[in-house]
Amino acid sequence: MALSRRLLLGHLAATGAAGATLTAAAAPARAAGPAPGHRRRRVHTGFDRLAADGYRLLAGRRVGVVTNPTGVTQDVAHIVDVLHADDRVRLTAVFGPEHGFRGTAQAGGSEGRYDDPATGLPVYDTYNKSGRALADIFTASGVDTVVFDIQDVGARFYTYIWTLYDCMVAAVLAGKRFVVLDRPNPITGRAATGPVLDKAYASFVGREPIAQAHGMTVAELALLFNGEFVPKAAGRPVELETVLMSGWRRGDFHDATGLPWVPPSPNMPTPDTALVYPGTCLFEGTNLSEGRGTTRPFELLGADGVDHRWAAAANELALPGVHFREAYFAPTFSKFQGRTIGGVQLHVHDREAFDPVRTGIALLVTAKRVWSGFAWRPDNGIDRLTGSATVRTMIDAGAGTEEIVAAWQPALTAFRAVRATYLRYPHAS
Repeated sequence: MALSRRLLLGHLAATGAAGATLTAAAAPARAAGPAPGHRRRRVHTGFDRLAADGYRLLAGRRVGVVTNPTGVTQDVAHIVDVLHADDRVRLTAVFGPEHGFRGTAQAGGSEGRYDDPATGLPVYDTYNKSGRALADIFTASGVDTVVFDIQDVGARFYTYIWTLYDCMVAAVLAGKRFVVLDRPNPITGRAATGPVLDKAYASFVGREPIAQAHGMTVAELALLFNGEFVPKAAGRPVELETVLMSGWRRGDFHDATGLPWVPPSPNMPTPDTALVYPGTCLFEGTNLSEGRGTTRPFELLGADGVDHRWAAAANELALPGVHFREAYFAPTFSKFQGRTIGGVQLHVHDREAFDPVRTGIALLVTAKRVWSGFAWRPDNGIDRLTGSATVRTMIDAGAGTEEIVAAWQPALTAFRAVRATYLRYPHAS
């Protein structure tokens, strides 16, 4: 396929993957995560670069887009509205994930099948659909090219990356071409951390064995999925093309990018939320509140009967990059709705040193130690979040944070070696 000299500055074939990756020269190196007031690097997303090249990758195609409210331009116009208004693109369908295309649904919900009032385009629901059922939706839509553009937050159990995976598998089954438009990992792409999923515990919060904090962008994940997992699920890789960002480096936090932050889901209001989420989301697997129904979800944690002892115990561990404050709050919905409960608020003071997964484990260990009411969710949902029964059983047996972290290191080391093959962005120098 002919591509303009301006766009195609490099051509990287994905190992074991059909298709190509479009890459651009990165901006000059600059310290990651600039302090407020410093000039931000101007990152151009995959969509920015696709548009700048006149949508050549989509020319002559019947296009469907998998997206949500995060699929926006630099001036926060939604890409579906932009594409629909452009005669160079034949946009014929939209596919919505969890929370929906326009973002009207809460956690565990979607918008269903409807016609979008703004564009008249048919919107199909992909949430919790996979395999042949999802392939049939692609076939019914009449598209021949499926485009994915959603902002991820860097955690294995955030469902958009598994919508990506499910759509790639379904595209193989339906005979569709697949294009991924890249966006930054807001908590950096420096390293993978945390336990790796045991395939026996696969679910929609983790289909395949990747680390809890994967340290990859969605385009890099698409390349990894296509090289390692899609052929096993669908018989062959999908016809995949990825459009990379320009100007992004692996050490960049979101505020280094110059890009607008649009909440990817109702309880992910800020990049600060994303920073702690790979660890504190584990509290969804307990009877404690993870802060839903507050203005600081995943930064506030607590339950009825928890007091100052939890913050004190957590602070005694001297975990890098974070302090814990005794806090009291009343969630407006979800666990403990309308009741004032006690707990902790995380205050990350050094995000370079902060390890969200280790911190989340430490908070589970200390919560169980200081609060007699601590309990796991009855369905052992914690096992799906951590990727196996290991964390739960070790905590129940009295293991400490460092012992638990040590237990996942062999699998994490193996994953990091596989991951390295698919990384496409430089580290800050």
